[in-house]
Amino acid sequence: MNQLPNCPKCNSEYTYEDGVMLICPECAYEWTAETVVEEKAKVVDANGNILNDGDTVILIKDLKVKGSSQDLKKGTKVKNIRLVDGDHNIDCKIDGFGAMSLKSEFVKKA
Repeated sequence: MNQLPNCPKCNSEYTYEDGVMLICPECAYEWTAETVVEEKAKVVDANGNILNDGDTVILIKDLKVKGSSQDLKKGTKVKNIRLVDGDHNIDCKIDGFGAMSLKSEFVKKA
């Protein structure tokens, strides 16, 4: 049996096919398989390079961290990033800080 992807809007697992379209019965969102690939390819770094899950990036400016007296310094290397939807579109772990969310506009691909 062919496994259909979860809905990109609400992450529902109850999607079904109607011709070439995929449909979510919970939020009524309709999409094609190509649409999902295009949406994931939109995350770019400060230089316009496309970012992918597992990439290594470098911070291009000092960033203040809420709740911490330390800042993330320019040039900090972040390995094995994970792309997510939202304003802060990179999830990662940074040595000395732990789990962190970053905006792709403040990093460049290493």
